[in-house]
This record gives sequence, C-alpha cells and structure tokens, in this order.
Amino acid sequence: MKVACLDLEGVLVPEIWIKFAELTGIEELKATTRDIPDYNVLMQQRLRILKENNLGLPDIQKVISKMSPMEGAKEFLDWLRERFQIVILSDTFYEFGMPLMKQLGYPTLLCHKLGVDEDGTISDYHLRLEDPKRKAIQRFHELNLTCIATGDSYNDTTMLGEADAGILFCPPQNVIDEFPQFPVAKNYEDLKEEFLKADKATS
Repeated sequence: MKVACLDLEGVLVPEIWIKFAELTGIEELKATTRDIPDYNVLMQQRLRILKENNLGLPDIQKVISKMSPMEGAKEFLDWLRERFQIVILSDTFYEFGMPLMKQLGYPTLLCHKLGVDEDGTISDYHLRLEDPKRKAIQRFHELNLTCIATGDSYNDTTMLGEADAGILFCPPQNVIDEFPQFPVAKNYEDLKEEFLKADKATS
C-alpha cells in the first residue's frame, strides 16, 4: 500500500488566514506561502499583525468554526482511501486544523503547534521541525513506503520533490512557472487521474 501525502489548506480546505483576513478586513493577513516562501518570515508577520490589532486564537477559531472543506474534498478523500494510506502534512497548527479534520473523516494530520497565553493571545509558534513535509517523506522512505504527494504552494515543493511522485494542485502561476517538473491538477478529477498515473509509474 502506498502513502498519499497531502497538504491541507488550498488542497482540501480553504486558506484559513485568507478567510480570517476577509472577515477582519486586514489585507496583510491574506499573505500565504504562495506569496512568501519563507514560512518563518510569514509567521512573524502574522503574529505582528495580530498583536497590533489585538486579535487572538479565539477570534481565529470563531472563523474556523464556520468553515467547511472545499467542494468535493471529502468525496476525493473517500476515493483516495480505497487506494492509498493517507497522511495530511500541513504547515497549519493543531489549534486550527483539528476542527476541520472532523468534517474530513479524521485523516492523520501532522502539523505544528501554537504558543497561546491565558488570554488567548498567540505569542509564539512551535514548528515540529524545519522542512517537516520533506523530512516526513524521508522517514516514510526509511520504512520502505512509496509516497505520492500533492500541494499547492512554495512550502510544498520540497515535499513534492522528495516524494516518489509529486503533483501540484491548483497552484498559482508563479509556482507553476518555477516548478515545471511537477504535473498540475486543476480539479479533483484531474487529481484522481494524476494519482492513478503516479501509482502506475511507481509500481
């Protein structure tokens, strides 16, 4: 059995920070790893903006509670489960991601953790390790597992490159241009086809 390694935001659920930015009207919070490749730079920017606007974890979780997976995401995961083991490798945080996991049937989620003060202020973030998506693939390979990965942003490209097959899903044009070696799926039907091709190519 092969392992399907999927990014979360932009692949299965909408971008949480973008949804939060739309609600608060803070344009700077719309920035994601599609725009800023360095995750630490991006997170420091986010924490600064939250502090400046007196916003904390409860404010973000209120937005998340009203979010749903992208249309067709649950059905795609159900299709994928019949053919692969599934692991979600994400740069989100457990405080953000777990409420959405219920709607997706609780796939395994490996991500990061926030540092939150008693008043709900997000004071810090704790990365599982640097470049965790690529390193997770490396560990799976040590277990003699074949990995097919998909993601949409800069922070997914090392994972895609480390996997036995990598697929971009609905990426922005700048990512397509910089990483032409990866096939592009524009919807879940395309993504199914790419997984089947990758499965055959890695057999």
